[in-house]
Parts: sequence; C-alpha cells; structure tokens
Amino acid sequence: MDTMAARIARPLRAAIFAGAVALTAAACSAPGGTTGAGGPKDSAVVGVAFEPDSLSPLLGYGKDGNSKIFDGLLAFDADMKLKPALAAALPTVSADRLTYTYKLRKGVTFSDGRPFTAADVVFTYRTILDPKTNNASRTELDAVKDVRAVGDDTVVFTLAYPYAPFAERTVLAIAPAHIAGKQDVNTGPFTTRPIGTGPYVLTGWSKGEKLTFTANPHYWGGAPAVKKLTMAVVKDDDVRATRLRAGDLDAAVLPPNLAAGFADGAAKKTYKTYRATTYDYRQVTLPSHNKVAGDPAIRRALDLAVDRQAMVDRILEGAGKPAYGPVPTDSPWFAKGTERRHDLAGARKILDEAGWKPGPDGVRVKNGVRAAFPLWYLSGDKLRQDHALAYASDAKKAGIALTTQAGTWEVIEPRMRTDAVLAGGGSPGDPDFDQYLMLKSSLAGDGFNNMAQYSDPVVDRALEDGRRTDDPAKRRAAYDTIQRQLAKNPGYTFLTHVDHLYVVSDRWETGAGGLTTQVEPHDHGLGSGPWWNIEDWKPKGAPGAAKTTAPAGAAGTKDSGGTAQ
Repeated sequence: MDTMAARIARPLRAAIFAGAVALTAAACSAPGGTTGAGGPKDSAVVGVAFEPDSLSPLLGYGKDGNSKIFDGLLAFDADMKLKPALAAALPTVSADRLTYTYKLRKGVTFSDGRPFTAADVVFTYRTILDPKTNNASRTELDAVKDVRAVGDDTVVFTLAYPYAPFAERTVLAIAPAHIAGKQDVNTGPFTTRPIGTGPYVLTGWSKGEKLTFTANPHYWGGAPAVKKLTMAVVKDDDVRATRLRAGDLDAAVLPPNLAAGFADGAAKKTYKTYRATTYDYRQVTLPSHNKVAGDPAIRRALDLAVDRQAMVDRILEGAGKPAYGPVPTDSPWFAKGTERRHDLAGARKILDEAGWKPGPDGVRVKNGVRAAFPLWYLSGDKLRQDHALAYASDAKKAGIALTTQAGTWEVIEPRMRTDAVLAGGGSPGDPDFDQYLMLKSSLAGDGFNNMAQYSDPVVDRALEDGRRTDDPAKRRAAYDTIQRQLAKNPGYTFLTHVDHLYVVSDRWETGAGGLTTQVEPHDHGLGSGPWWNIEDWKPKGAPGAAKTTAPAGAAGTKDSGGTAQ
C-alpha cells in the first residue's frame, strides 16, 4: 500500500505500490532504441520506477490528476490549487453543499476525434461507483448519491452528505463512453489501449520496459512542444542512475545518495536536481493476524524503539522528515503533540510489563512465542531496503527479531495478512484521502487497502465524522482524534516522509521559466516529477521559451492535506 493503497488500489497497485519487472544491467541501452538526452530536441525520455497495471481511469488510473492521456473536470496548478480543465470554470456549489454543478469546456474532442460531452462524465463516475468495476478506490466517491447530465455541456453531482473535499475528487480522469462503454470494463482493450482528451496519446506499451506517447496536436490546451515522450520503466535505482549518466534518459527519479552524484563536477553543468515536497511516507505494516506483530505491546514498543531522525539523516541525507502518522509534521492538519521520541528504554519497559522477557539469545519470549516475524520490502528499491534494515536494527535493540526479505509485489501480496511490509503512501489535499483507505476496518484485507488489517472503533468513528461534515472545526477534531489514537494504538510504524529527488538534463524550460515540481503524492511515476506539466516544456532556446532556468535543488510548492504500498 504505498498507502500507494490509494496515493493505491488493487488494479492500480503497480502504479502506486507494485514494481515493474526489473531491467537487467545489460539493458543499459535506451529502451526500444530511444536515445534520451542525445535524441531529437523535441523528444524526452524519462526514467520511472513503476508502471501501472492498467491505464483505465475506470480502474483507478489518473484519479489524482496528471495522467497525460486524460483530463479531469478540474486540475491542480503548481501551487496545488484547483483550476478548470474539462470544466470551463470551478463548480457552482449549492448553499447546503450537496449539489455541485459543472459547466463543460466547449470544443474538446477525444484523441480519436469524437466530441467530449457530459455523457462521458456521467459514464465515468457511474461506472466507477458500480460494484462490478474492479476499482478499490471506490469509497473515495462514497459521498456521490447521483450524477446526471443536463444537455451536453452541464454535469450535476448530488451528494449524500456534505463532503468537504469533493471538488478535489473531480480531478479524476474522464473516459470516453463511446469506447470504454462498449467493452468489459475490467478486462477490455481500453485498459491497455486508452483514448483520452489529454495532451498525449499512447502509441505503445512494452510491459516492464517502456510506455511511448506522442503529442496530441488537437489538445484543447495547445499542442505540446515535446512531440514524443517515453516513460522508461527501470525498477532498479542503480540502473536508472547509470542510464541517466550514459545519456539514455533525459530525467529520472533517484534516491538521495544517487542523485548526489549528479550535483558535482562535470555532471553539475549538464544536469539539474529538483527536490519535491511530498506527503509520501514510509511505514511498516504490523498485521493484526500475526501473533507477535499484532500484539499491542509489540506495536507500542516498536513505535518508541525506532530512531526516525537517524533515518532522515543517514538514509534520506536530510531530504525528508520524521513521520509519526500519515500527515506530515508541517501540514496544518498535523496533530501537535503526537510526535514520538526515540526511547529505547521506554520500549523495553513496555515489553517487560507485557510479559515479553529476554531469551538466552536476546530475543524476547512470551508464553513460548519468540518476538520474531518477517519484514518484506520491494526488491530493487534502495530506500525501502535501507528503511527496512534500519528498522530491523532498532527493533533488535529492544529484543524483537525481524527477518528482512526482498520480493516483488506478486510475492509480497499473498503474505501481507501475516507478514510485515515496508510500505508507503500519502496523498496531498485532504486527510480523508489517505487515512480512510488505510485505517478503515471494513476495508481490511481489500487489496492494498488497510494492509495491516487495523481495527479501532475510535478511529472508525472519527474517519466517518471527518468525512461526513464540511464544518472545519469538526473535521479538525476528527483527524486530531485519529492521529492521537494512532499514537496510543499503532497498527503501523510510520518512519519518514520522503522528499522526491529528480535529476533532469539541463536542456528544458517552460514558457514561464524553469521546470518546477508540485507537492507530490506517494506515487512518483508517470504523473509526478518535474514532468508534471511536460506539455508546457520547451527545448531551451526554442521560440517562446523563457530565458531563465530553475536553480538546482528547486523545491516543490508549499504544503497543501492519504494509502499505500
């Protein structure tokens, strides 16, 4: 759940949590003959770690915006503020906050030339809400009671309760009814050969290797200057860095230690590094069905035994901050006072009082059961590996033995019910976005939702309270309650919030200046990174391109208020 459960759902798990098939070291040449930084001036090759299982919005793709193939009714700008996209303006909202009316942009067509209308919006939302559709994020639209078209240019949503962040949910990508509506929503060809209204058109998808796109010349926002875009799927961090340095890639997401290698010497003249503020966290799931990891004393002890600041300093090299829950400490939604200090003595005291006594090998034992369980992490992901090893080391000092093991999501997923997982997640915008899917007891075991199968009646009530009112004071009280209850009864050990680092060949800019990043979700793939607005990129020196460039280390925008893998 790189609580990427929701930023993960079963059909979208690869995009959020699942890893793609690793490219071997021999694959240091560009995918499919693409040439990266040495290629045509109007093409770009970007290295990402994951690929989605599906490209259908009906199954979860593009639900948080920036899908490139599709558009939503609304979109987020650089400051994470809502702006019109397929809608001509922000919605009109009724006084009781139960009706949202969207007027649609005129003259928009899908990339096959067919017109976009209100019927496509209604089809998309109704299909996602249909229980027969395999979209594990369906509960994100739980507030929608009805959606209907008024002519071709107006859509009206009626809510069952005043859901405060509803407008932010309408960045969800819109699918064409005339294509997707004529085939099986879960298995039809639209899932891998989509048609949308977005700035790019998918031209090829070699699973585990690359996705290729061409600019949509009829895009309503203007034809992109980057005419060919390739997303090279390179699971292994080291291989991604090697291919970037070799010129096979124009840009890549990298962990801090590898990104640092592009900030010195000759590389500094060729590449720029961009640091994005995120809601992306790393956590350890403590499954309720494991007799050790599910013990409240073990969970509370691990929450104190972990040295979060050391992880930030040594693993992230300062590119992040300690995490005490899904909400970052600098968010206005963070519950002050829920920070947990590193307290190894306190952890040992909790275990002693609960009857977990040190055995001859130092591992604690209670009623003949050793305080030991497996901890899985995604193979090829250096950040997860380093977090897992550091967590196991801290746990060992308290007398808890964790066996760290690497695997693909295909290997890990069947074991999630009883084995711990080094997971991740996080979604900016609103605290409901991540917390509901990760903590709601009714979603336990639902794919990557609630991976630890956490159950707490206080948290369940507060999740519903926060979701079903638009009163700011009541919502703040609800999410404050959740964070404080998680400190008392943790089902996950939250470790760090991770800033994303991107290295980009210094040959691109936008009409407004240098490249930028947004406040990002857990996902750092097709839609996130400096290429969040690649449709606005221009080669340096091209007509209409700006003359200024972003400084190395340019940060993401200010904080905005997510589920995991």
